[in-house]
Amino acid sequence: MNTMRSLSLLLLCPALAFCQYTTGSAGPAPEGVAPAIAQVLQKDGAKVSNAGAPYCSIWFRTDKTTGTKPAEENQTLTTLDPGTFLGLIRFDAKGQDRRGQGMKPGVYTLRYALMPINGDHQGAAPQRDFVVMIPAATDSDLAAKPAFEQLMDMSRKASGTPHPAVLSLWKADADGPVGISKQGETDWVLQDKLGGTPISLIVAGIAAN
Repeated sequence: MNTMRSLSLLLLCPALAFCQYTTGSAGPAPEGVAPAIAQVLQKDGAKVSNAGAPYCSIWFRTDKTTGTKPAEENQTLTTLDPGTFLGLIRFDAKGQDRRGQGMKPGVYTLRYALMPINGDHQGAAPQRDFVVMIPAATDSDLAAKPAFEQLMDMSRKASGTPHPAVLSLWKADADGPVGISKQGETDWVLQDKLGGTPISLIVAGIAAN
């Protein structure tokens, strides 16, 4: 009985160990990024590690952006237009998006989007805000605001599947320090700032729907 219990603990502990995310300094954005994009990014991004092993690094844009379109239902970042460039993410190891799709190590742009109201994504999140990830080598226009279908096509190049590569995003309630915390059973949420606005981004965790 004791032998079986010890074996169970040995099998369980590695799984638990690799589910503890922390943040630290990522330094400047990666080299090779388009100059127009690099100049608006944080000088020191947030590095997310999983049990001490690098997982991803994120740099949000620091300048404020003003949208031209009216805010929509259940949109928390009401001053942003869909398609707006928000920052960069670099996966230092194989990652996952909010749907559990595998993400290859590399650099991706983050662009803002809103879930369509068509019933397909009902219950996926309380807010409609999310970001799509796009291979940075194919996305260098800071001012561009691609339309929804174009944005989805651009992101499918990152996922390699019929569905875009997505992460869940929303405006944070409090202006707290940059850091990561666990919310619920599986989600790890990074709090940071986007152009001075506090935001939350789920960097690890798969949606139930």
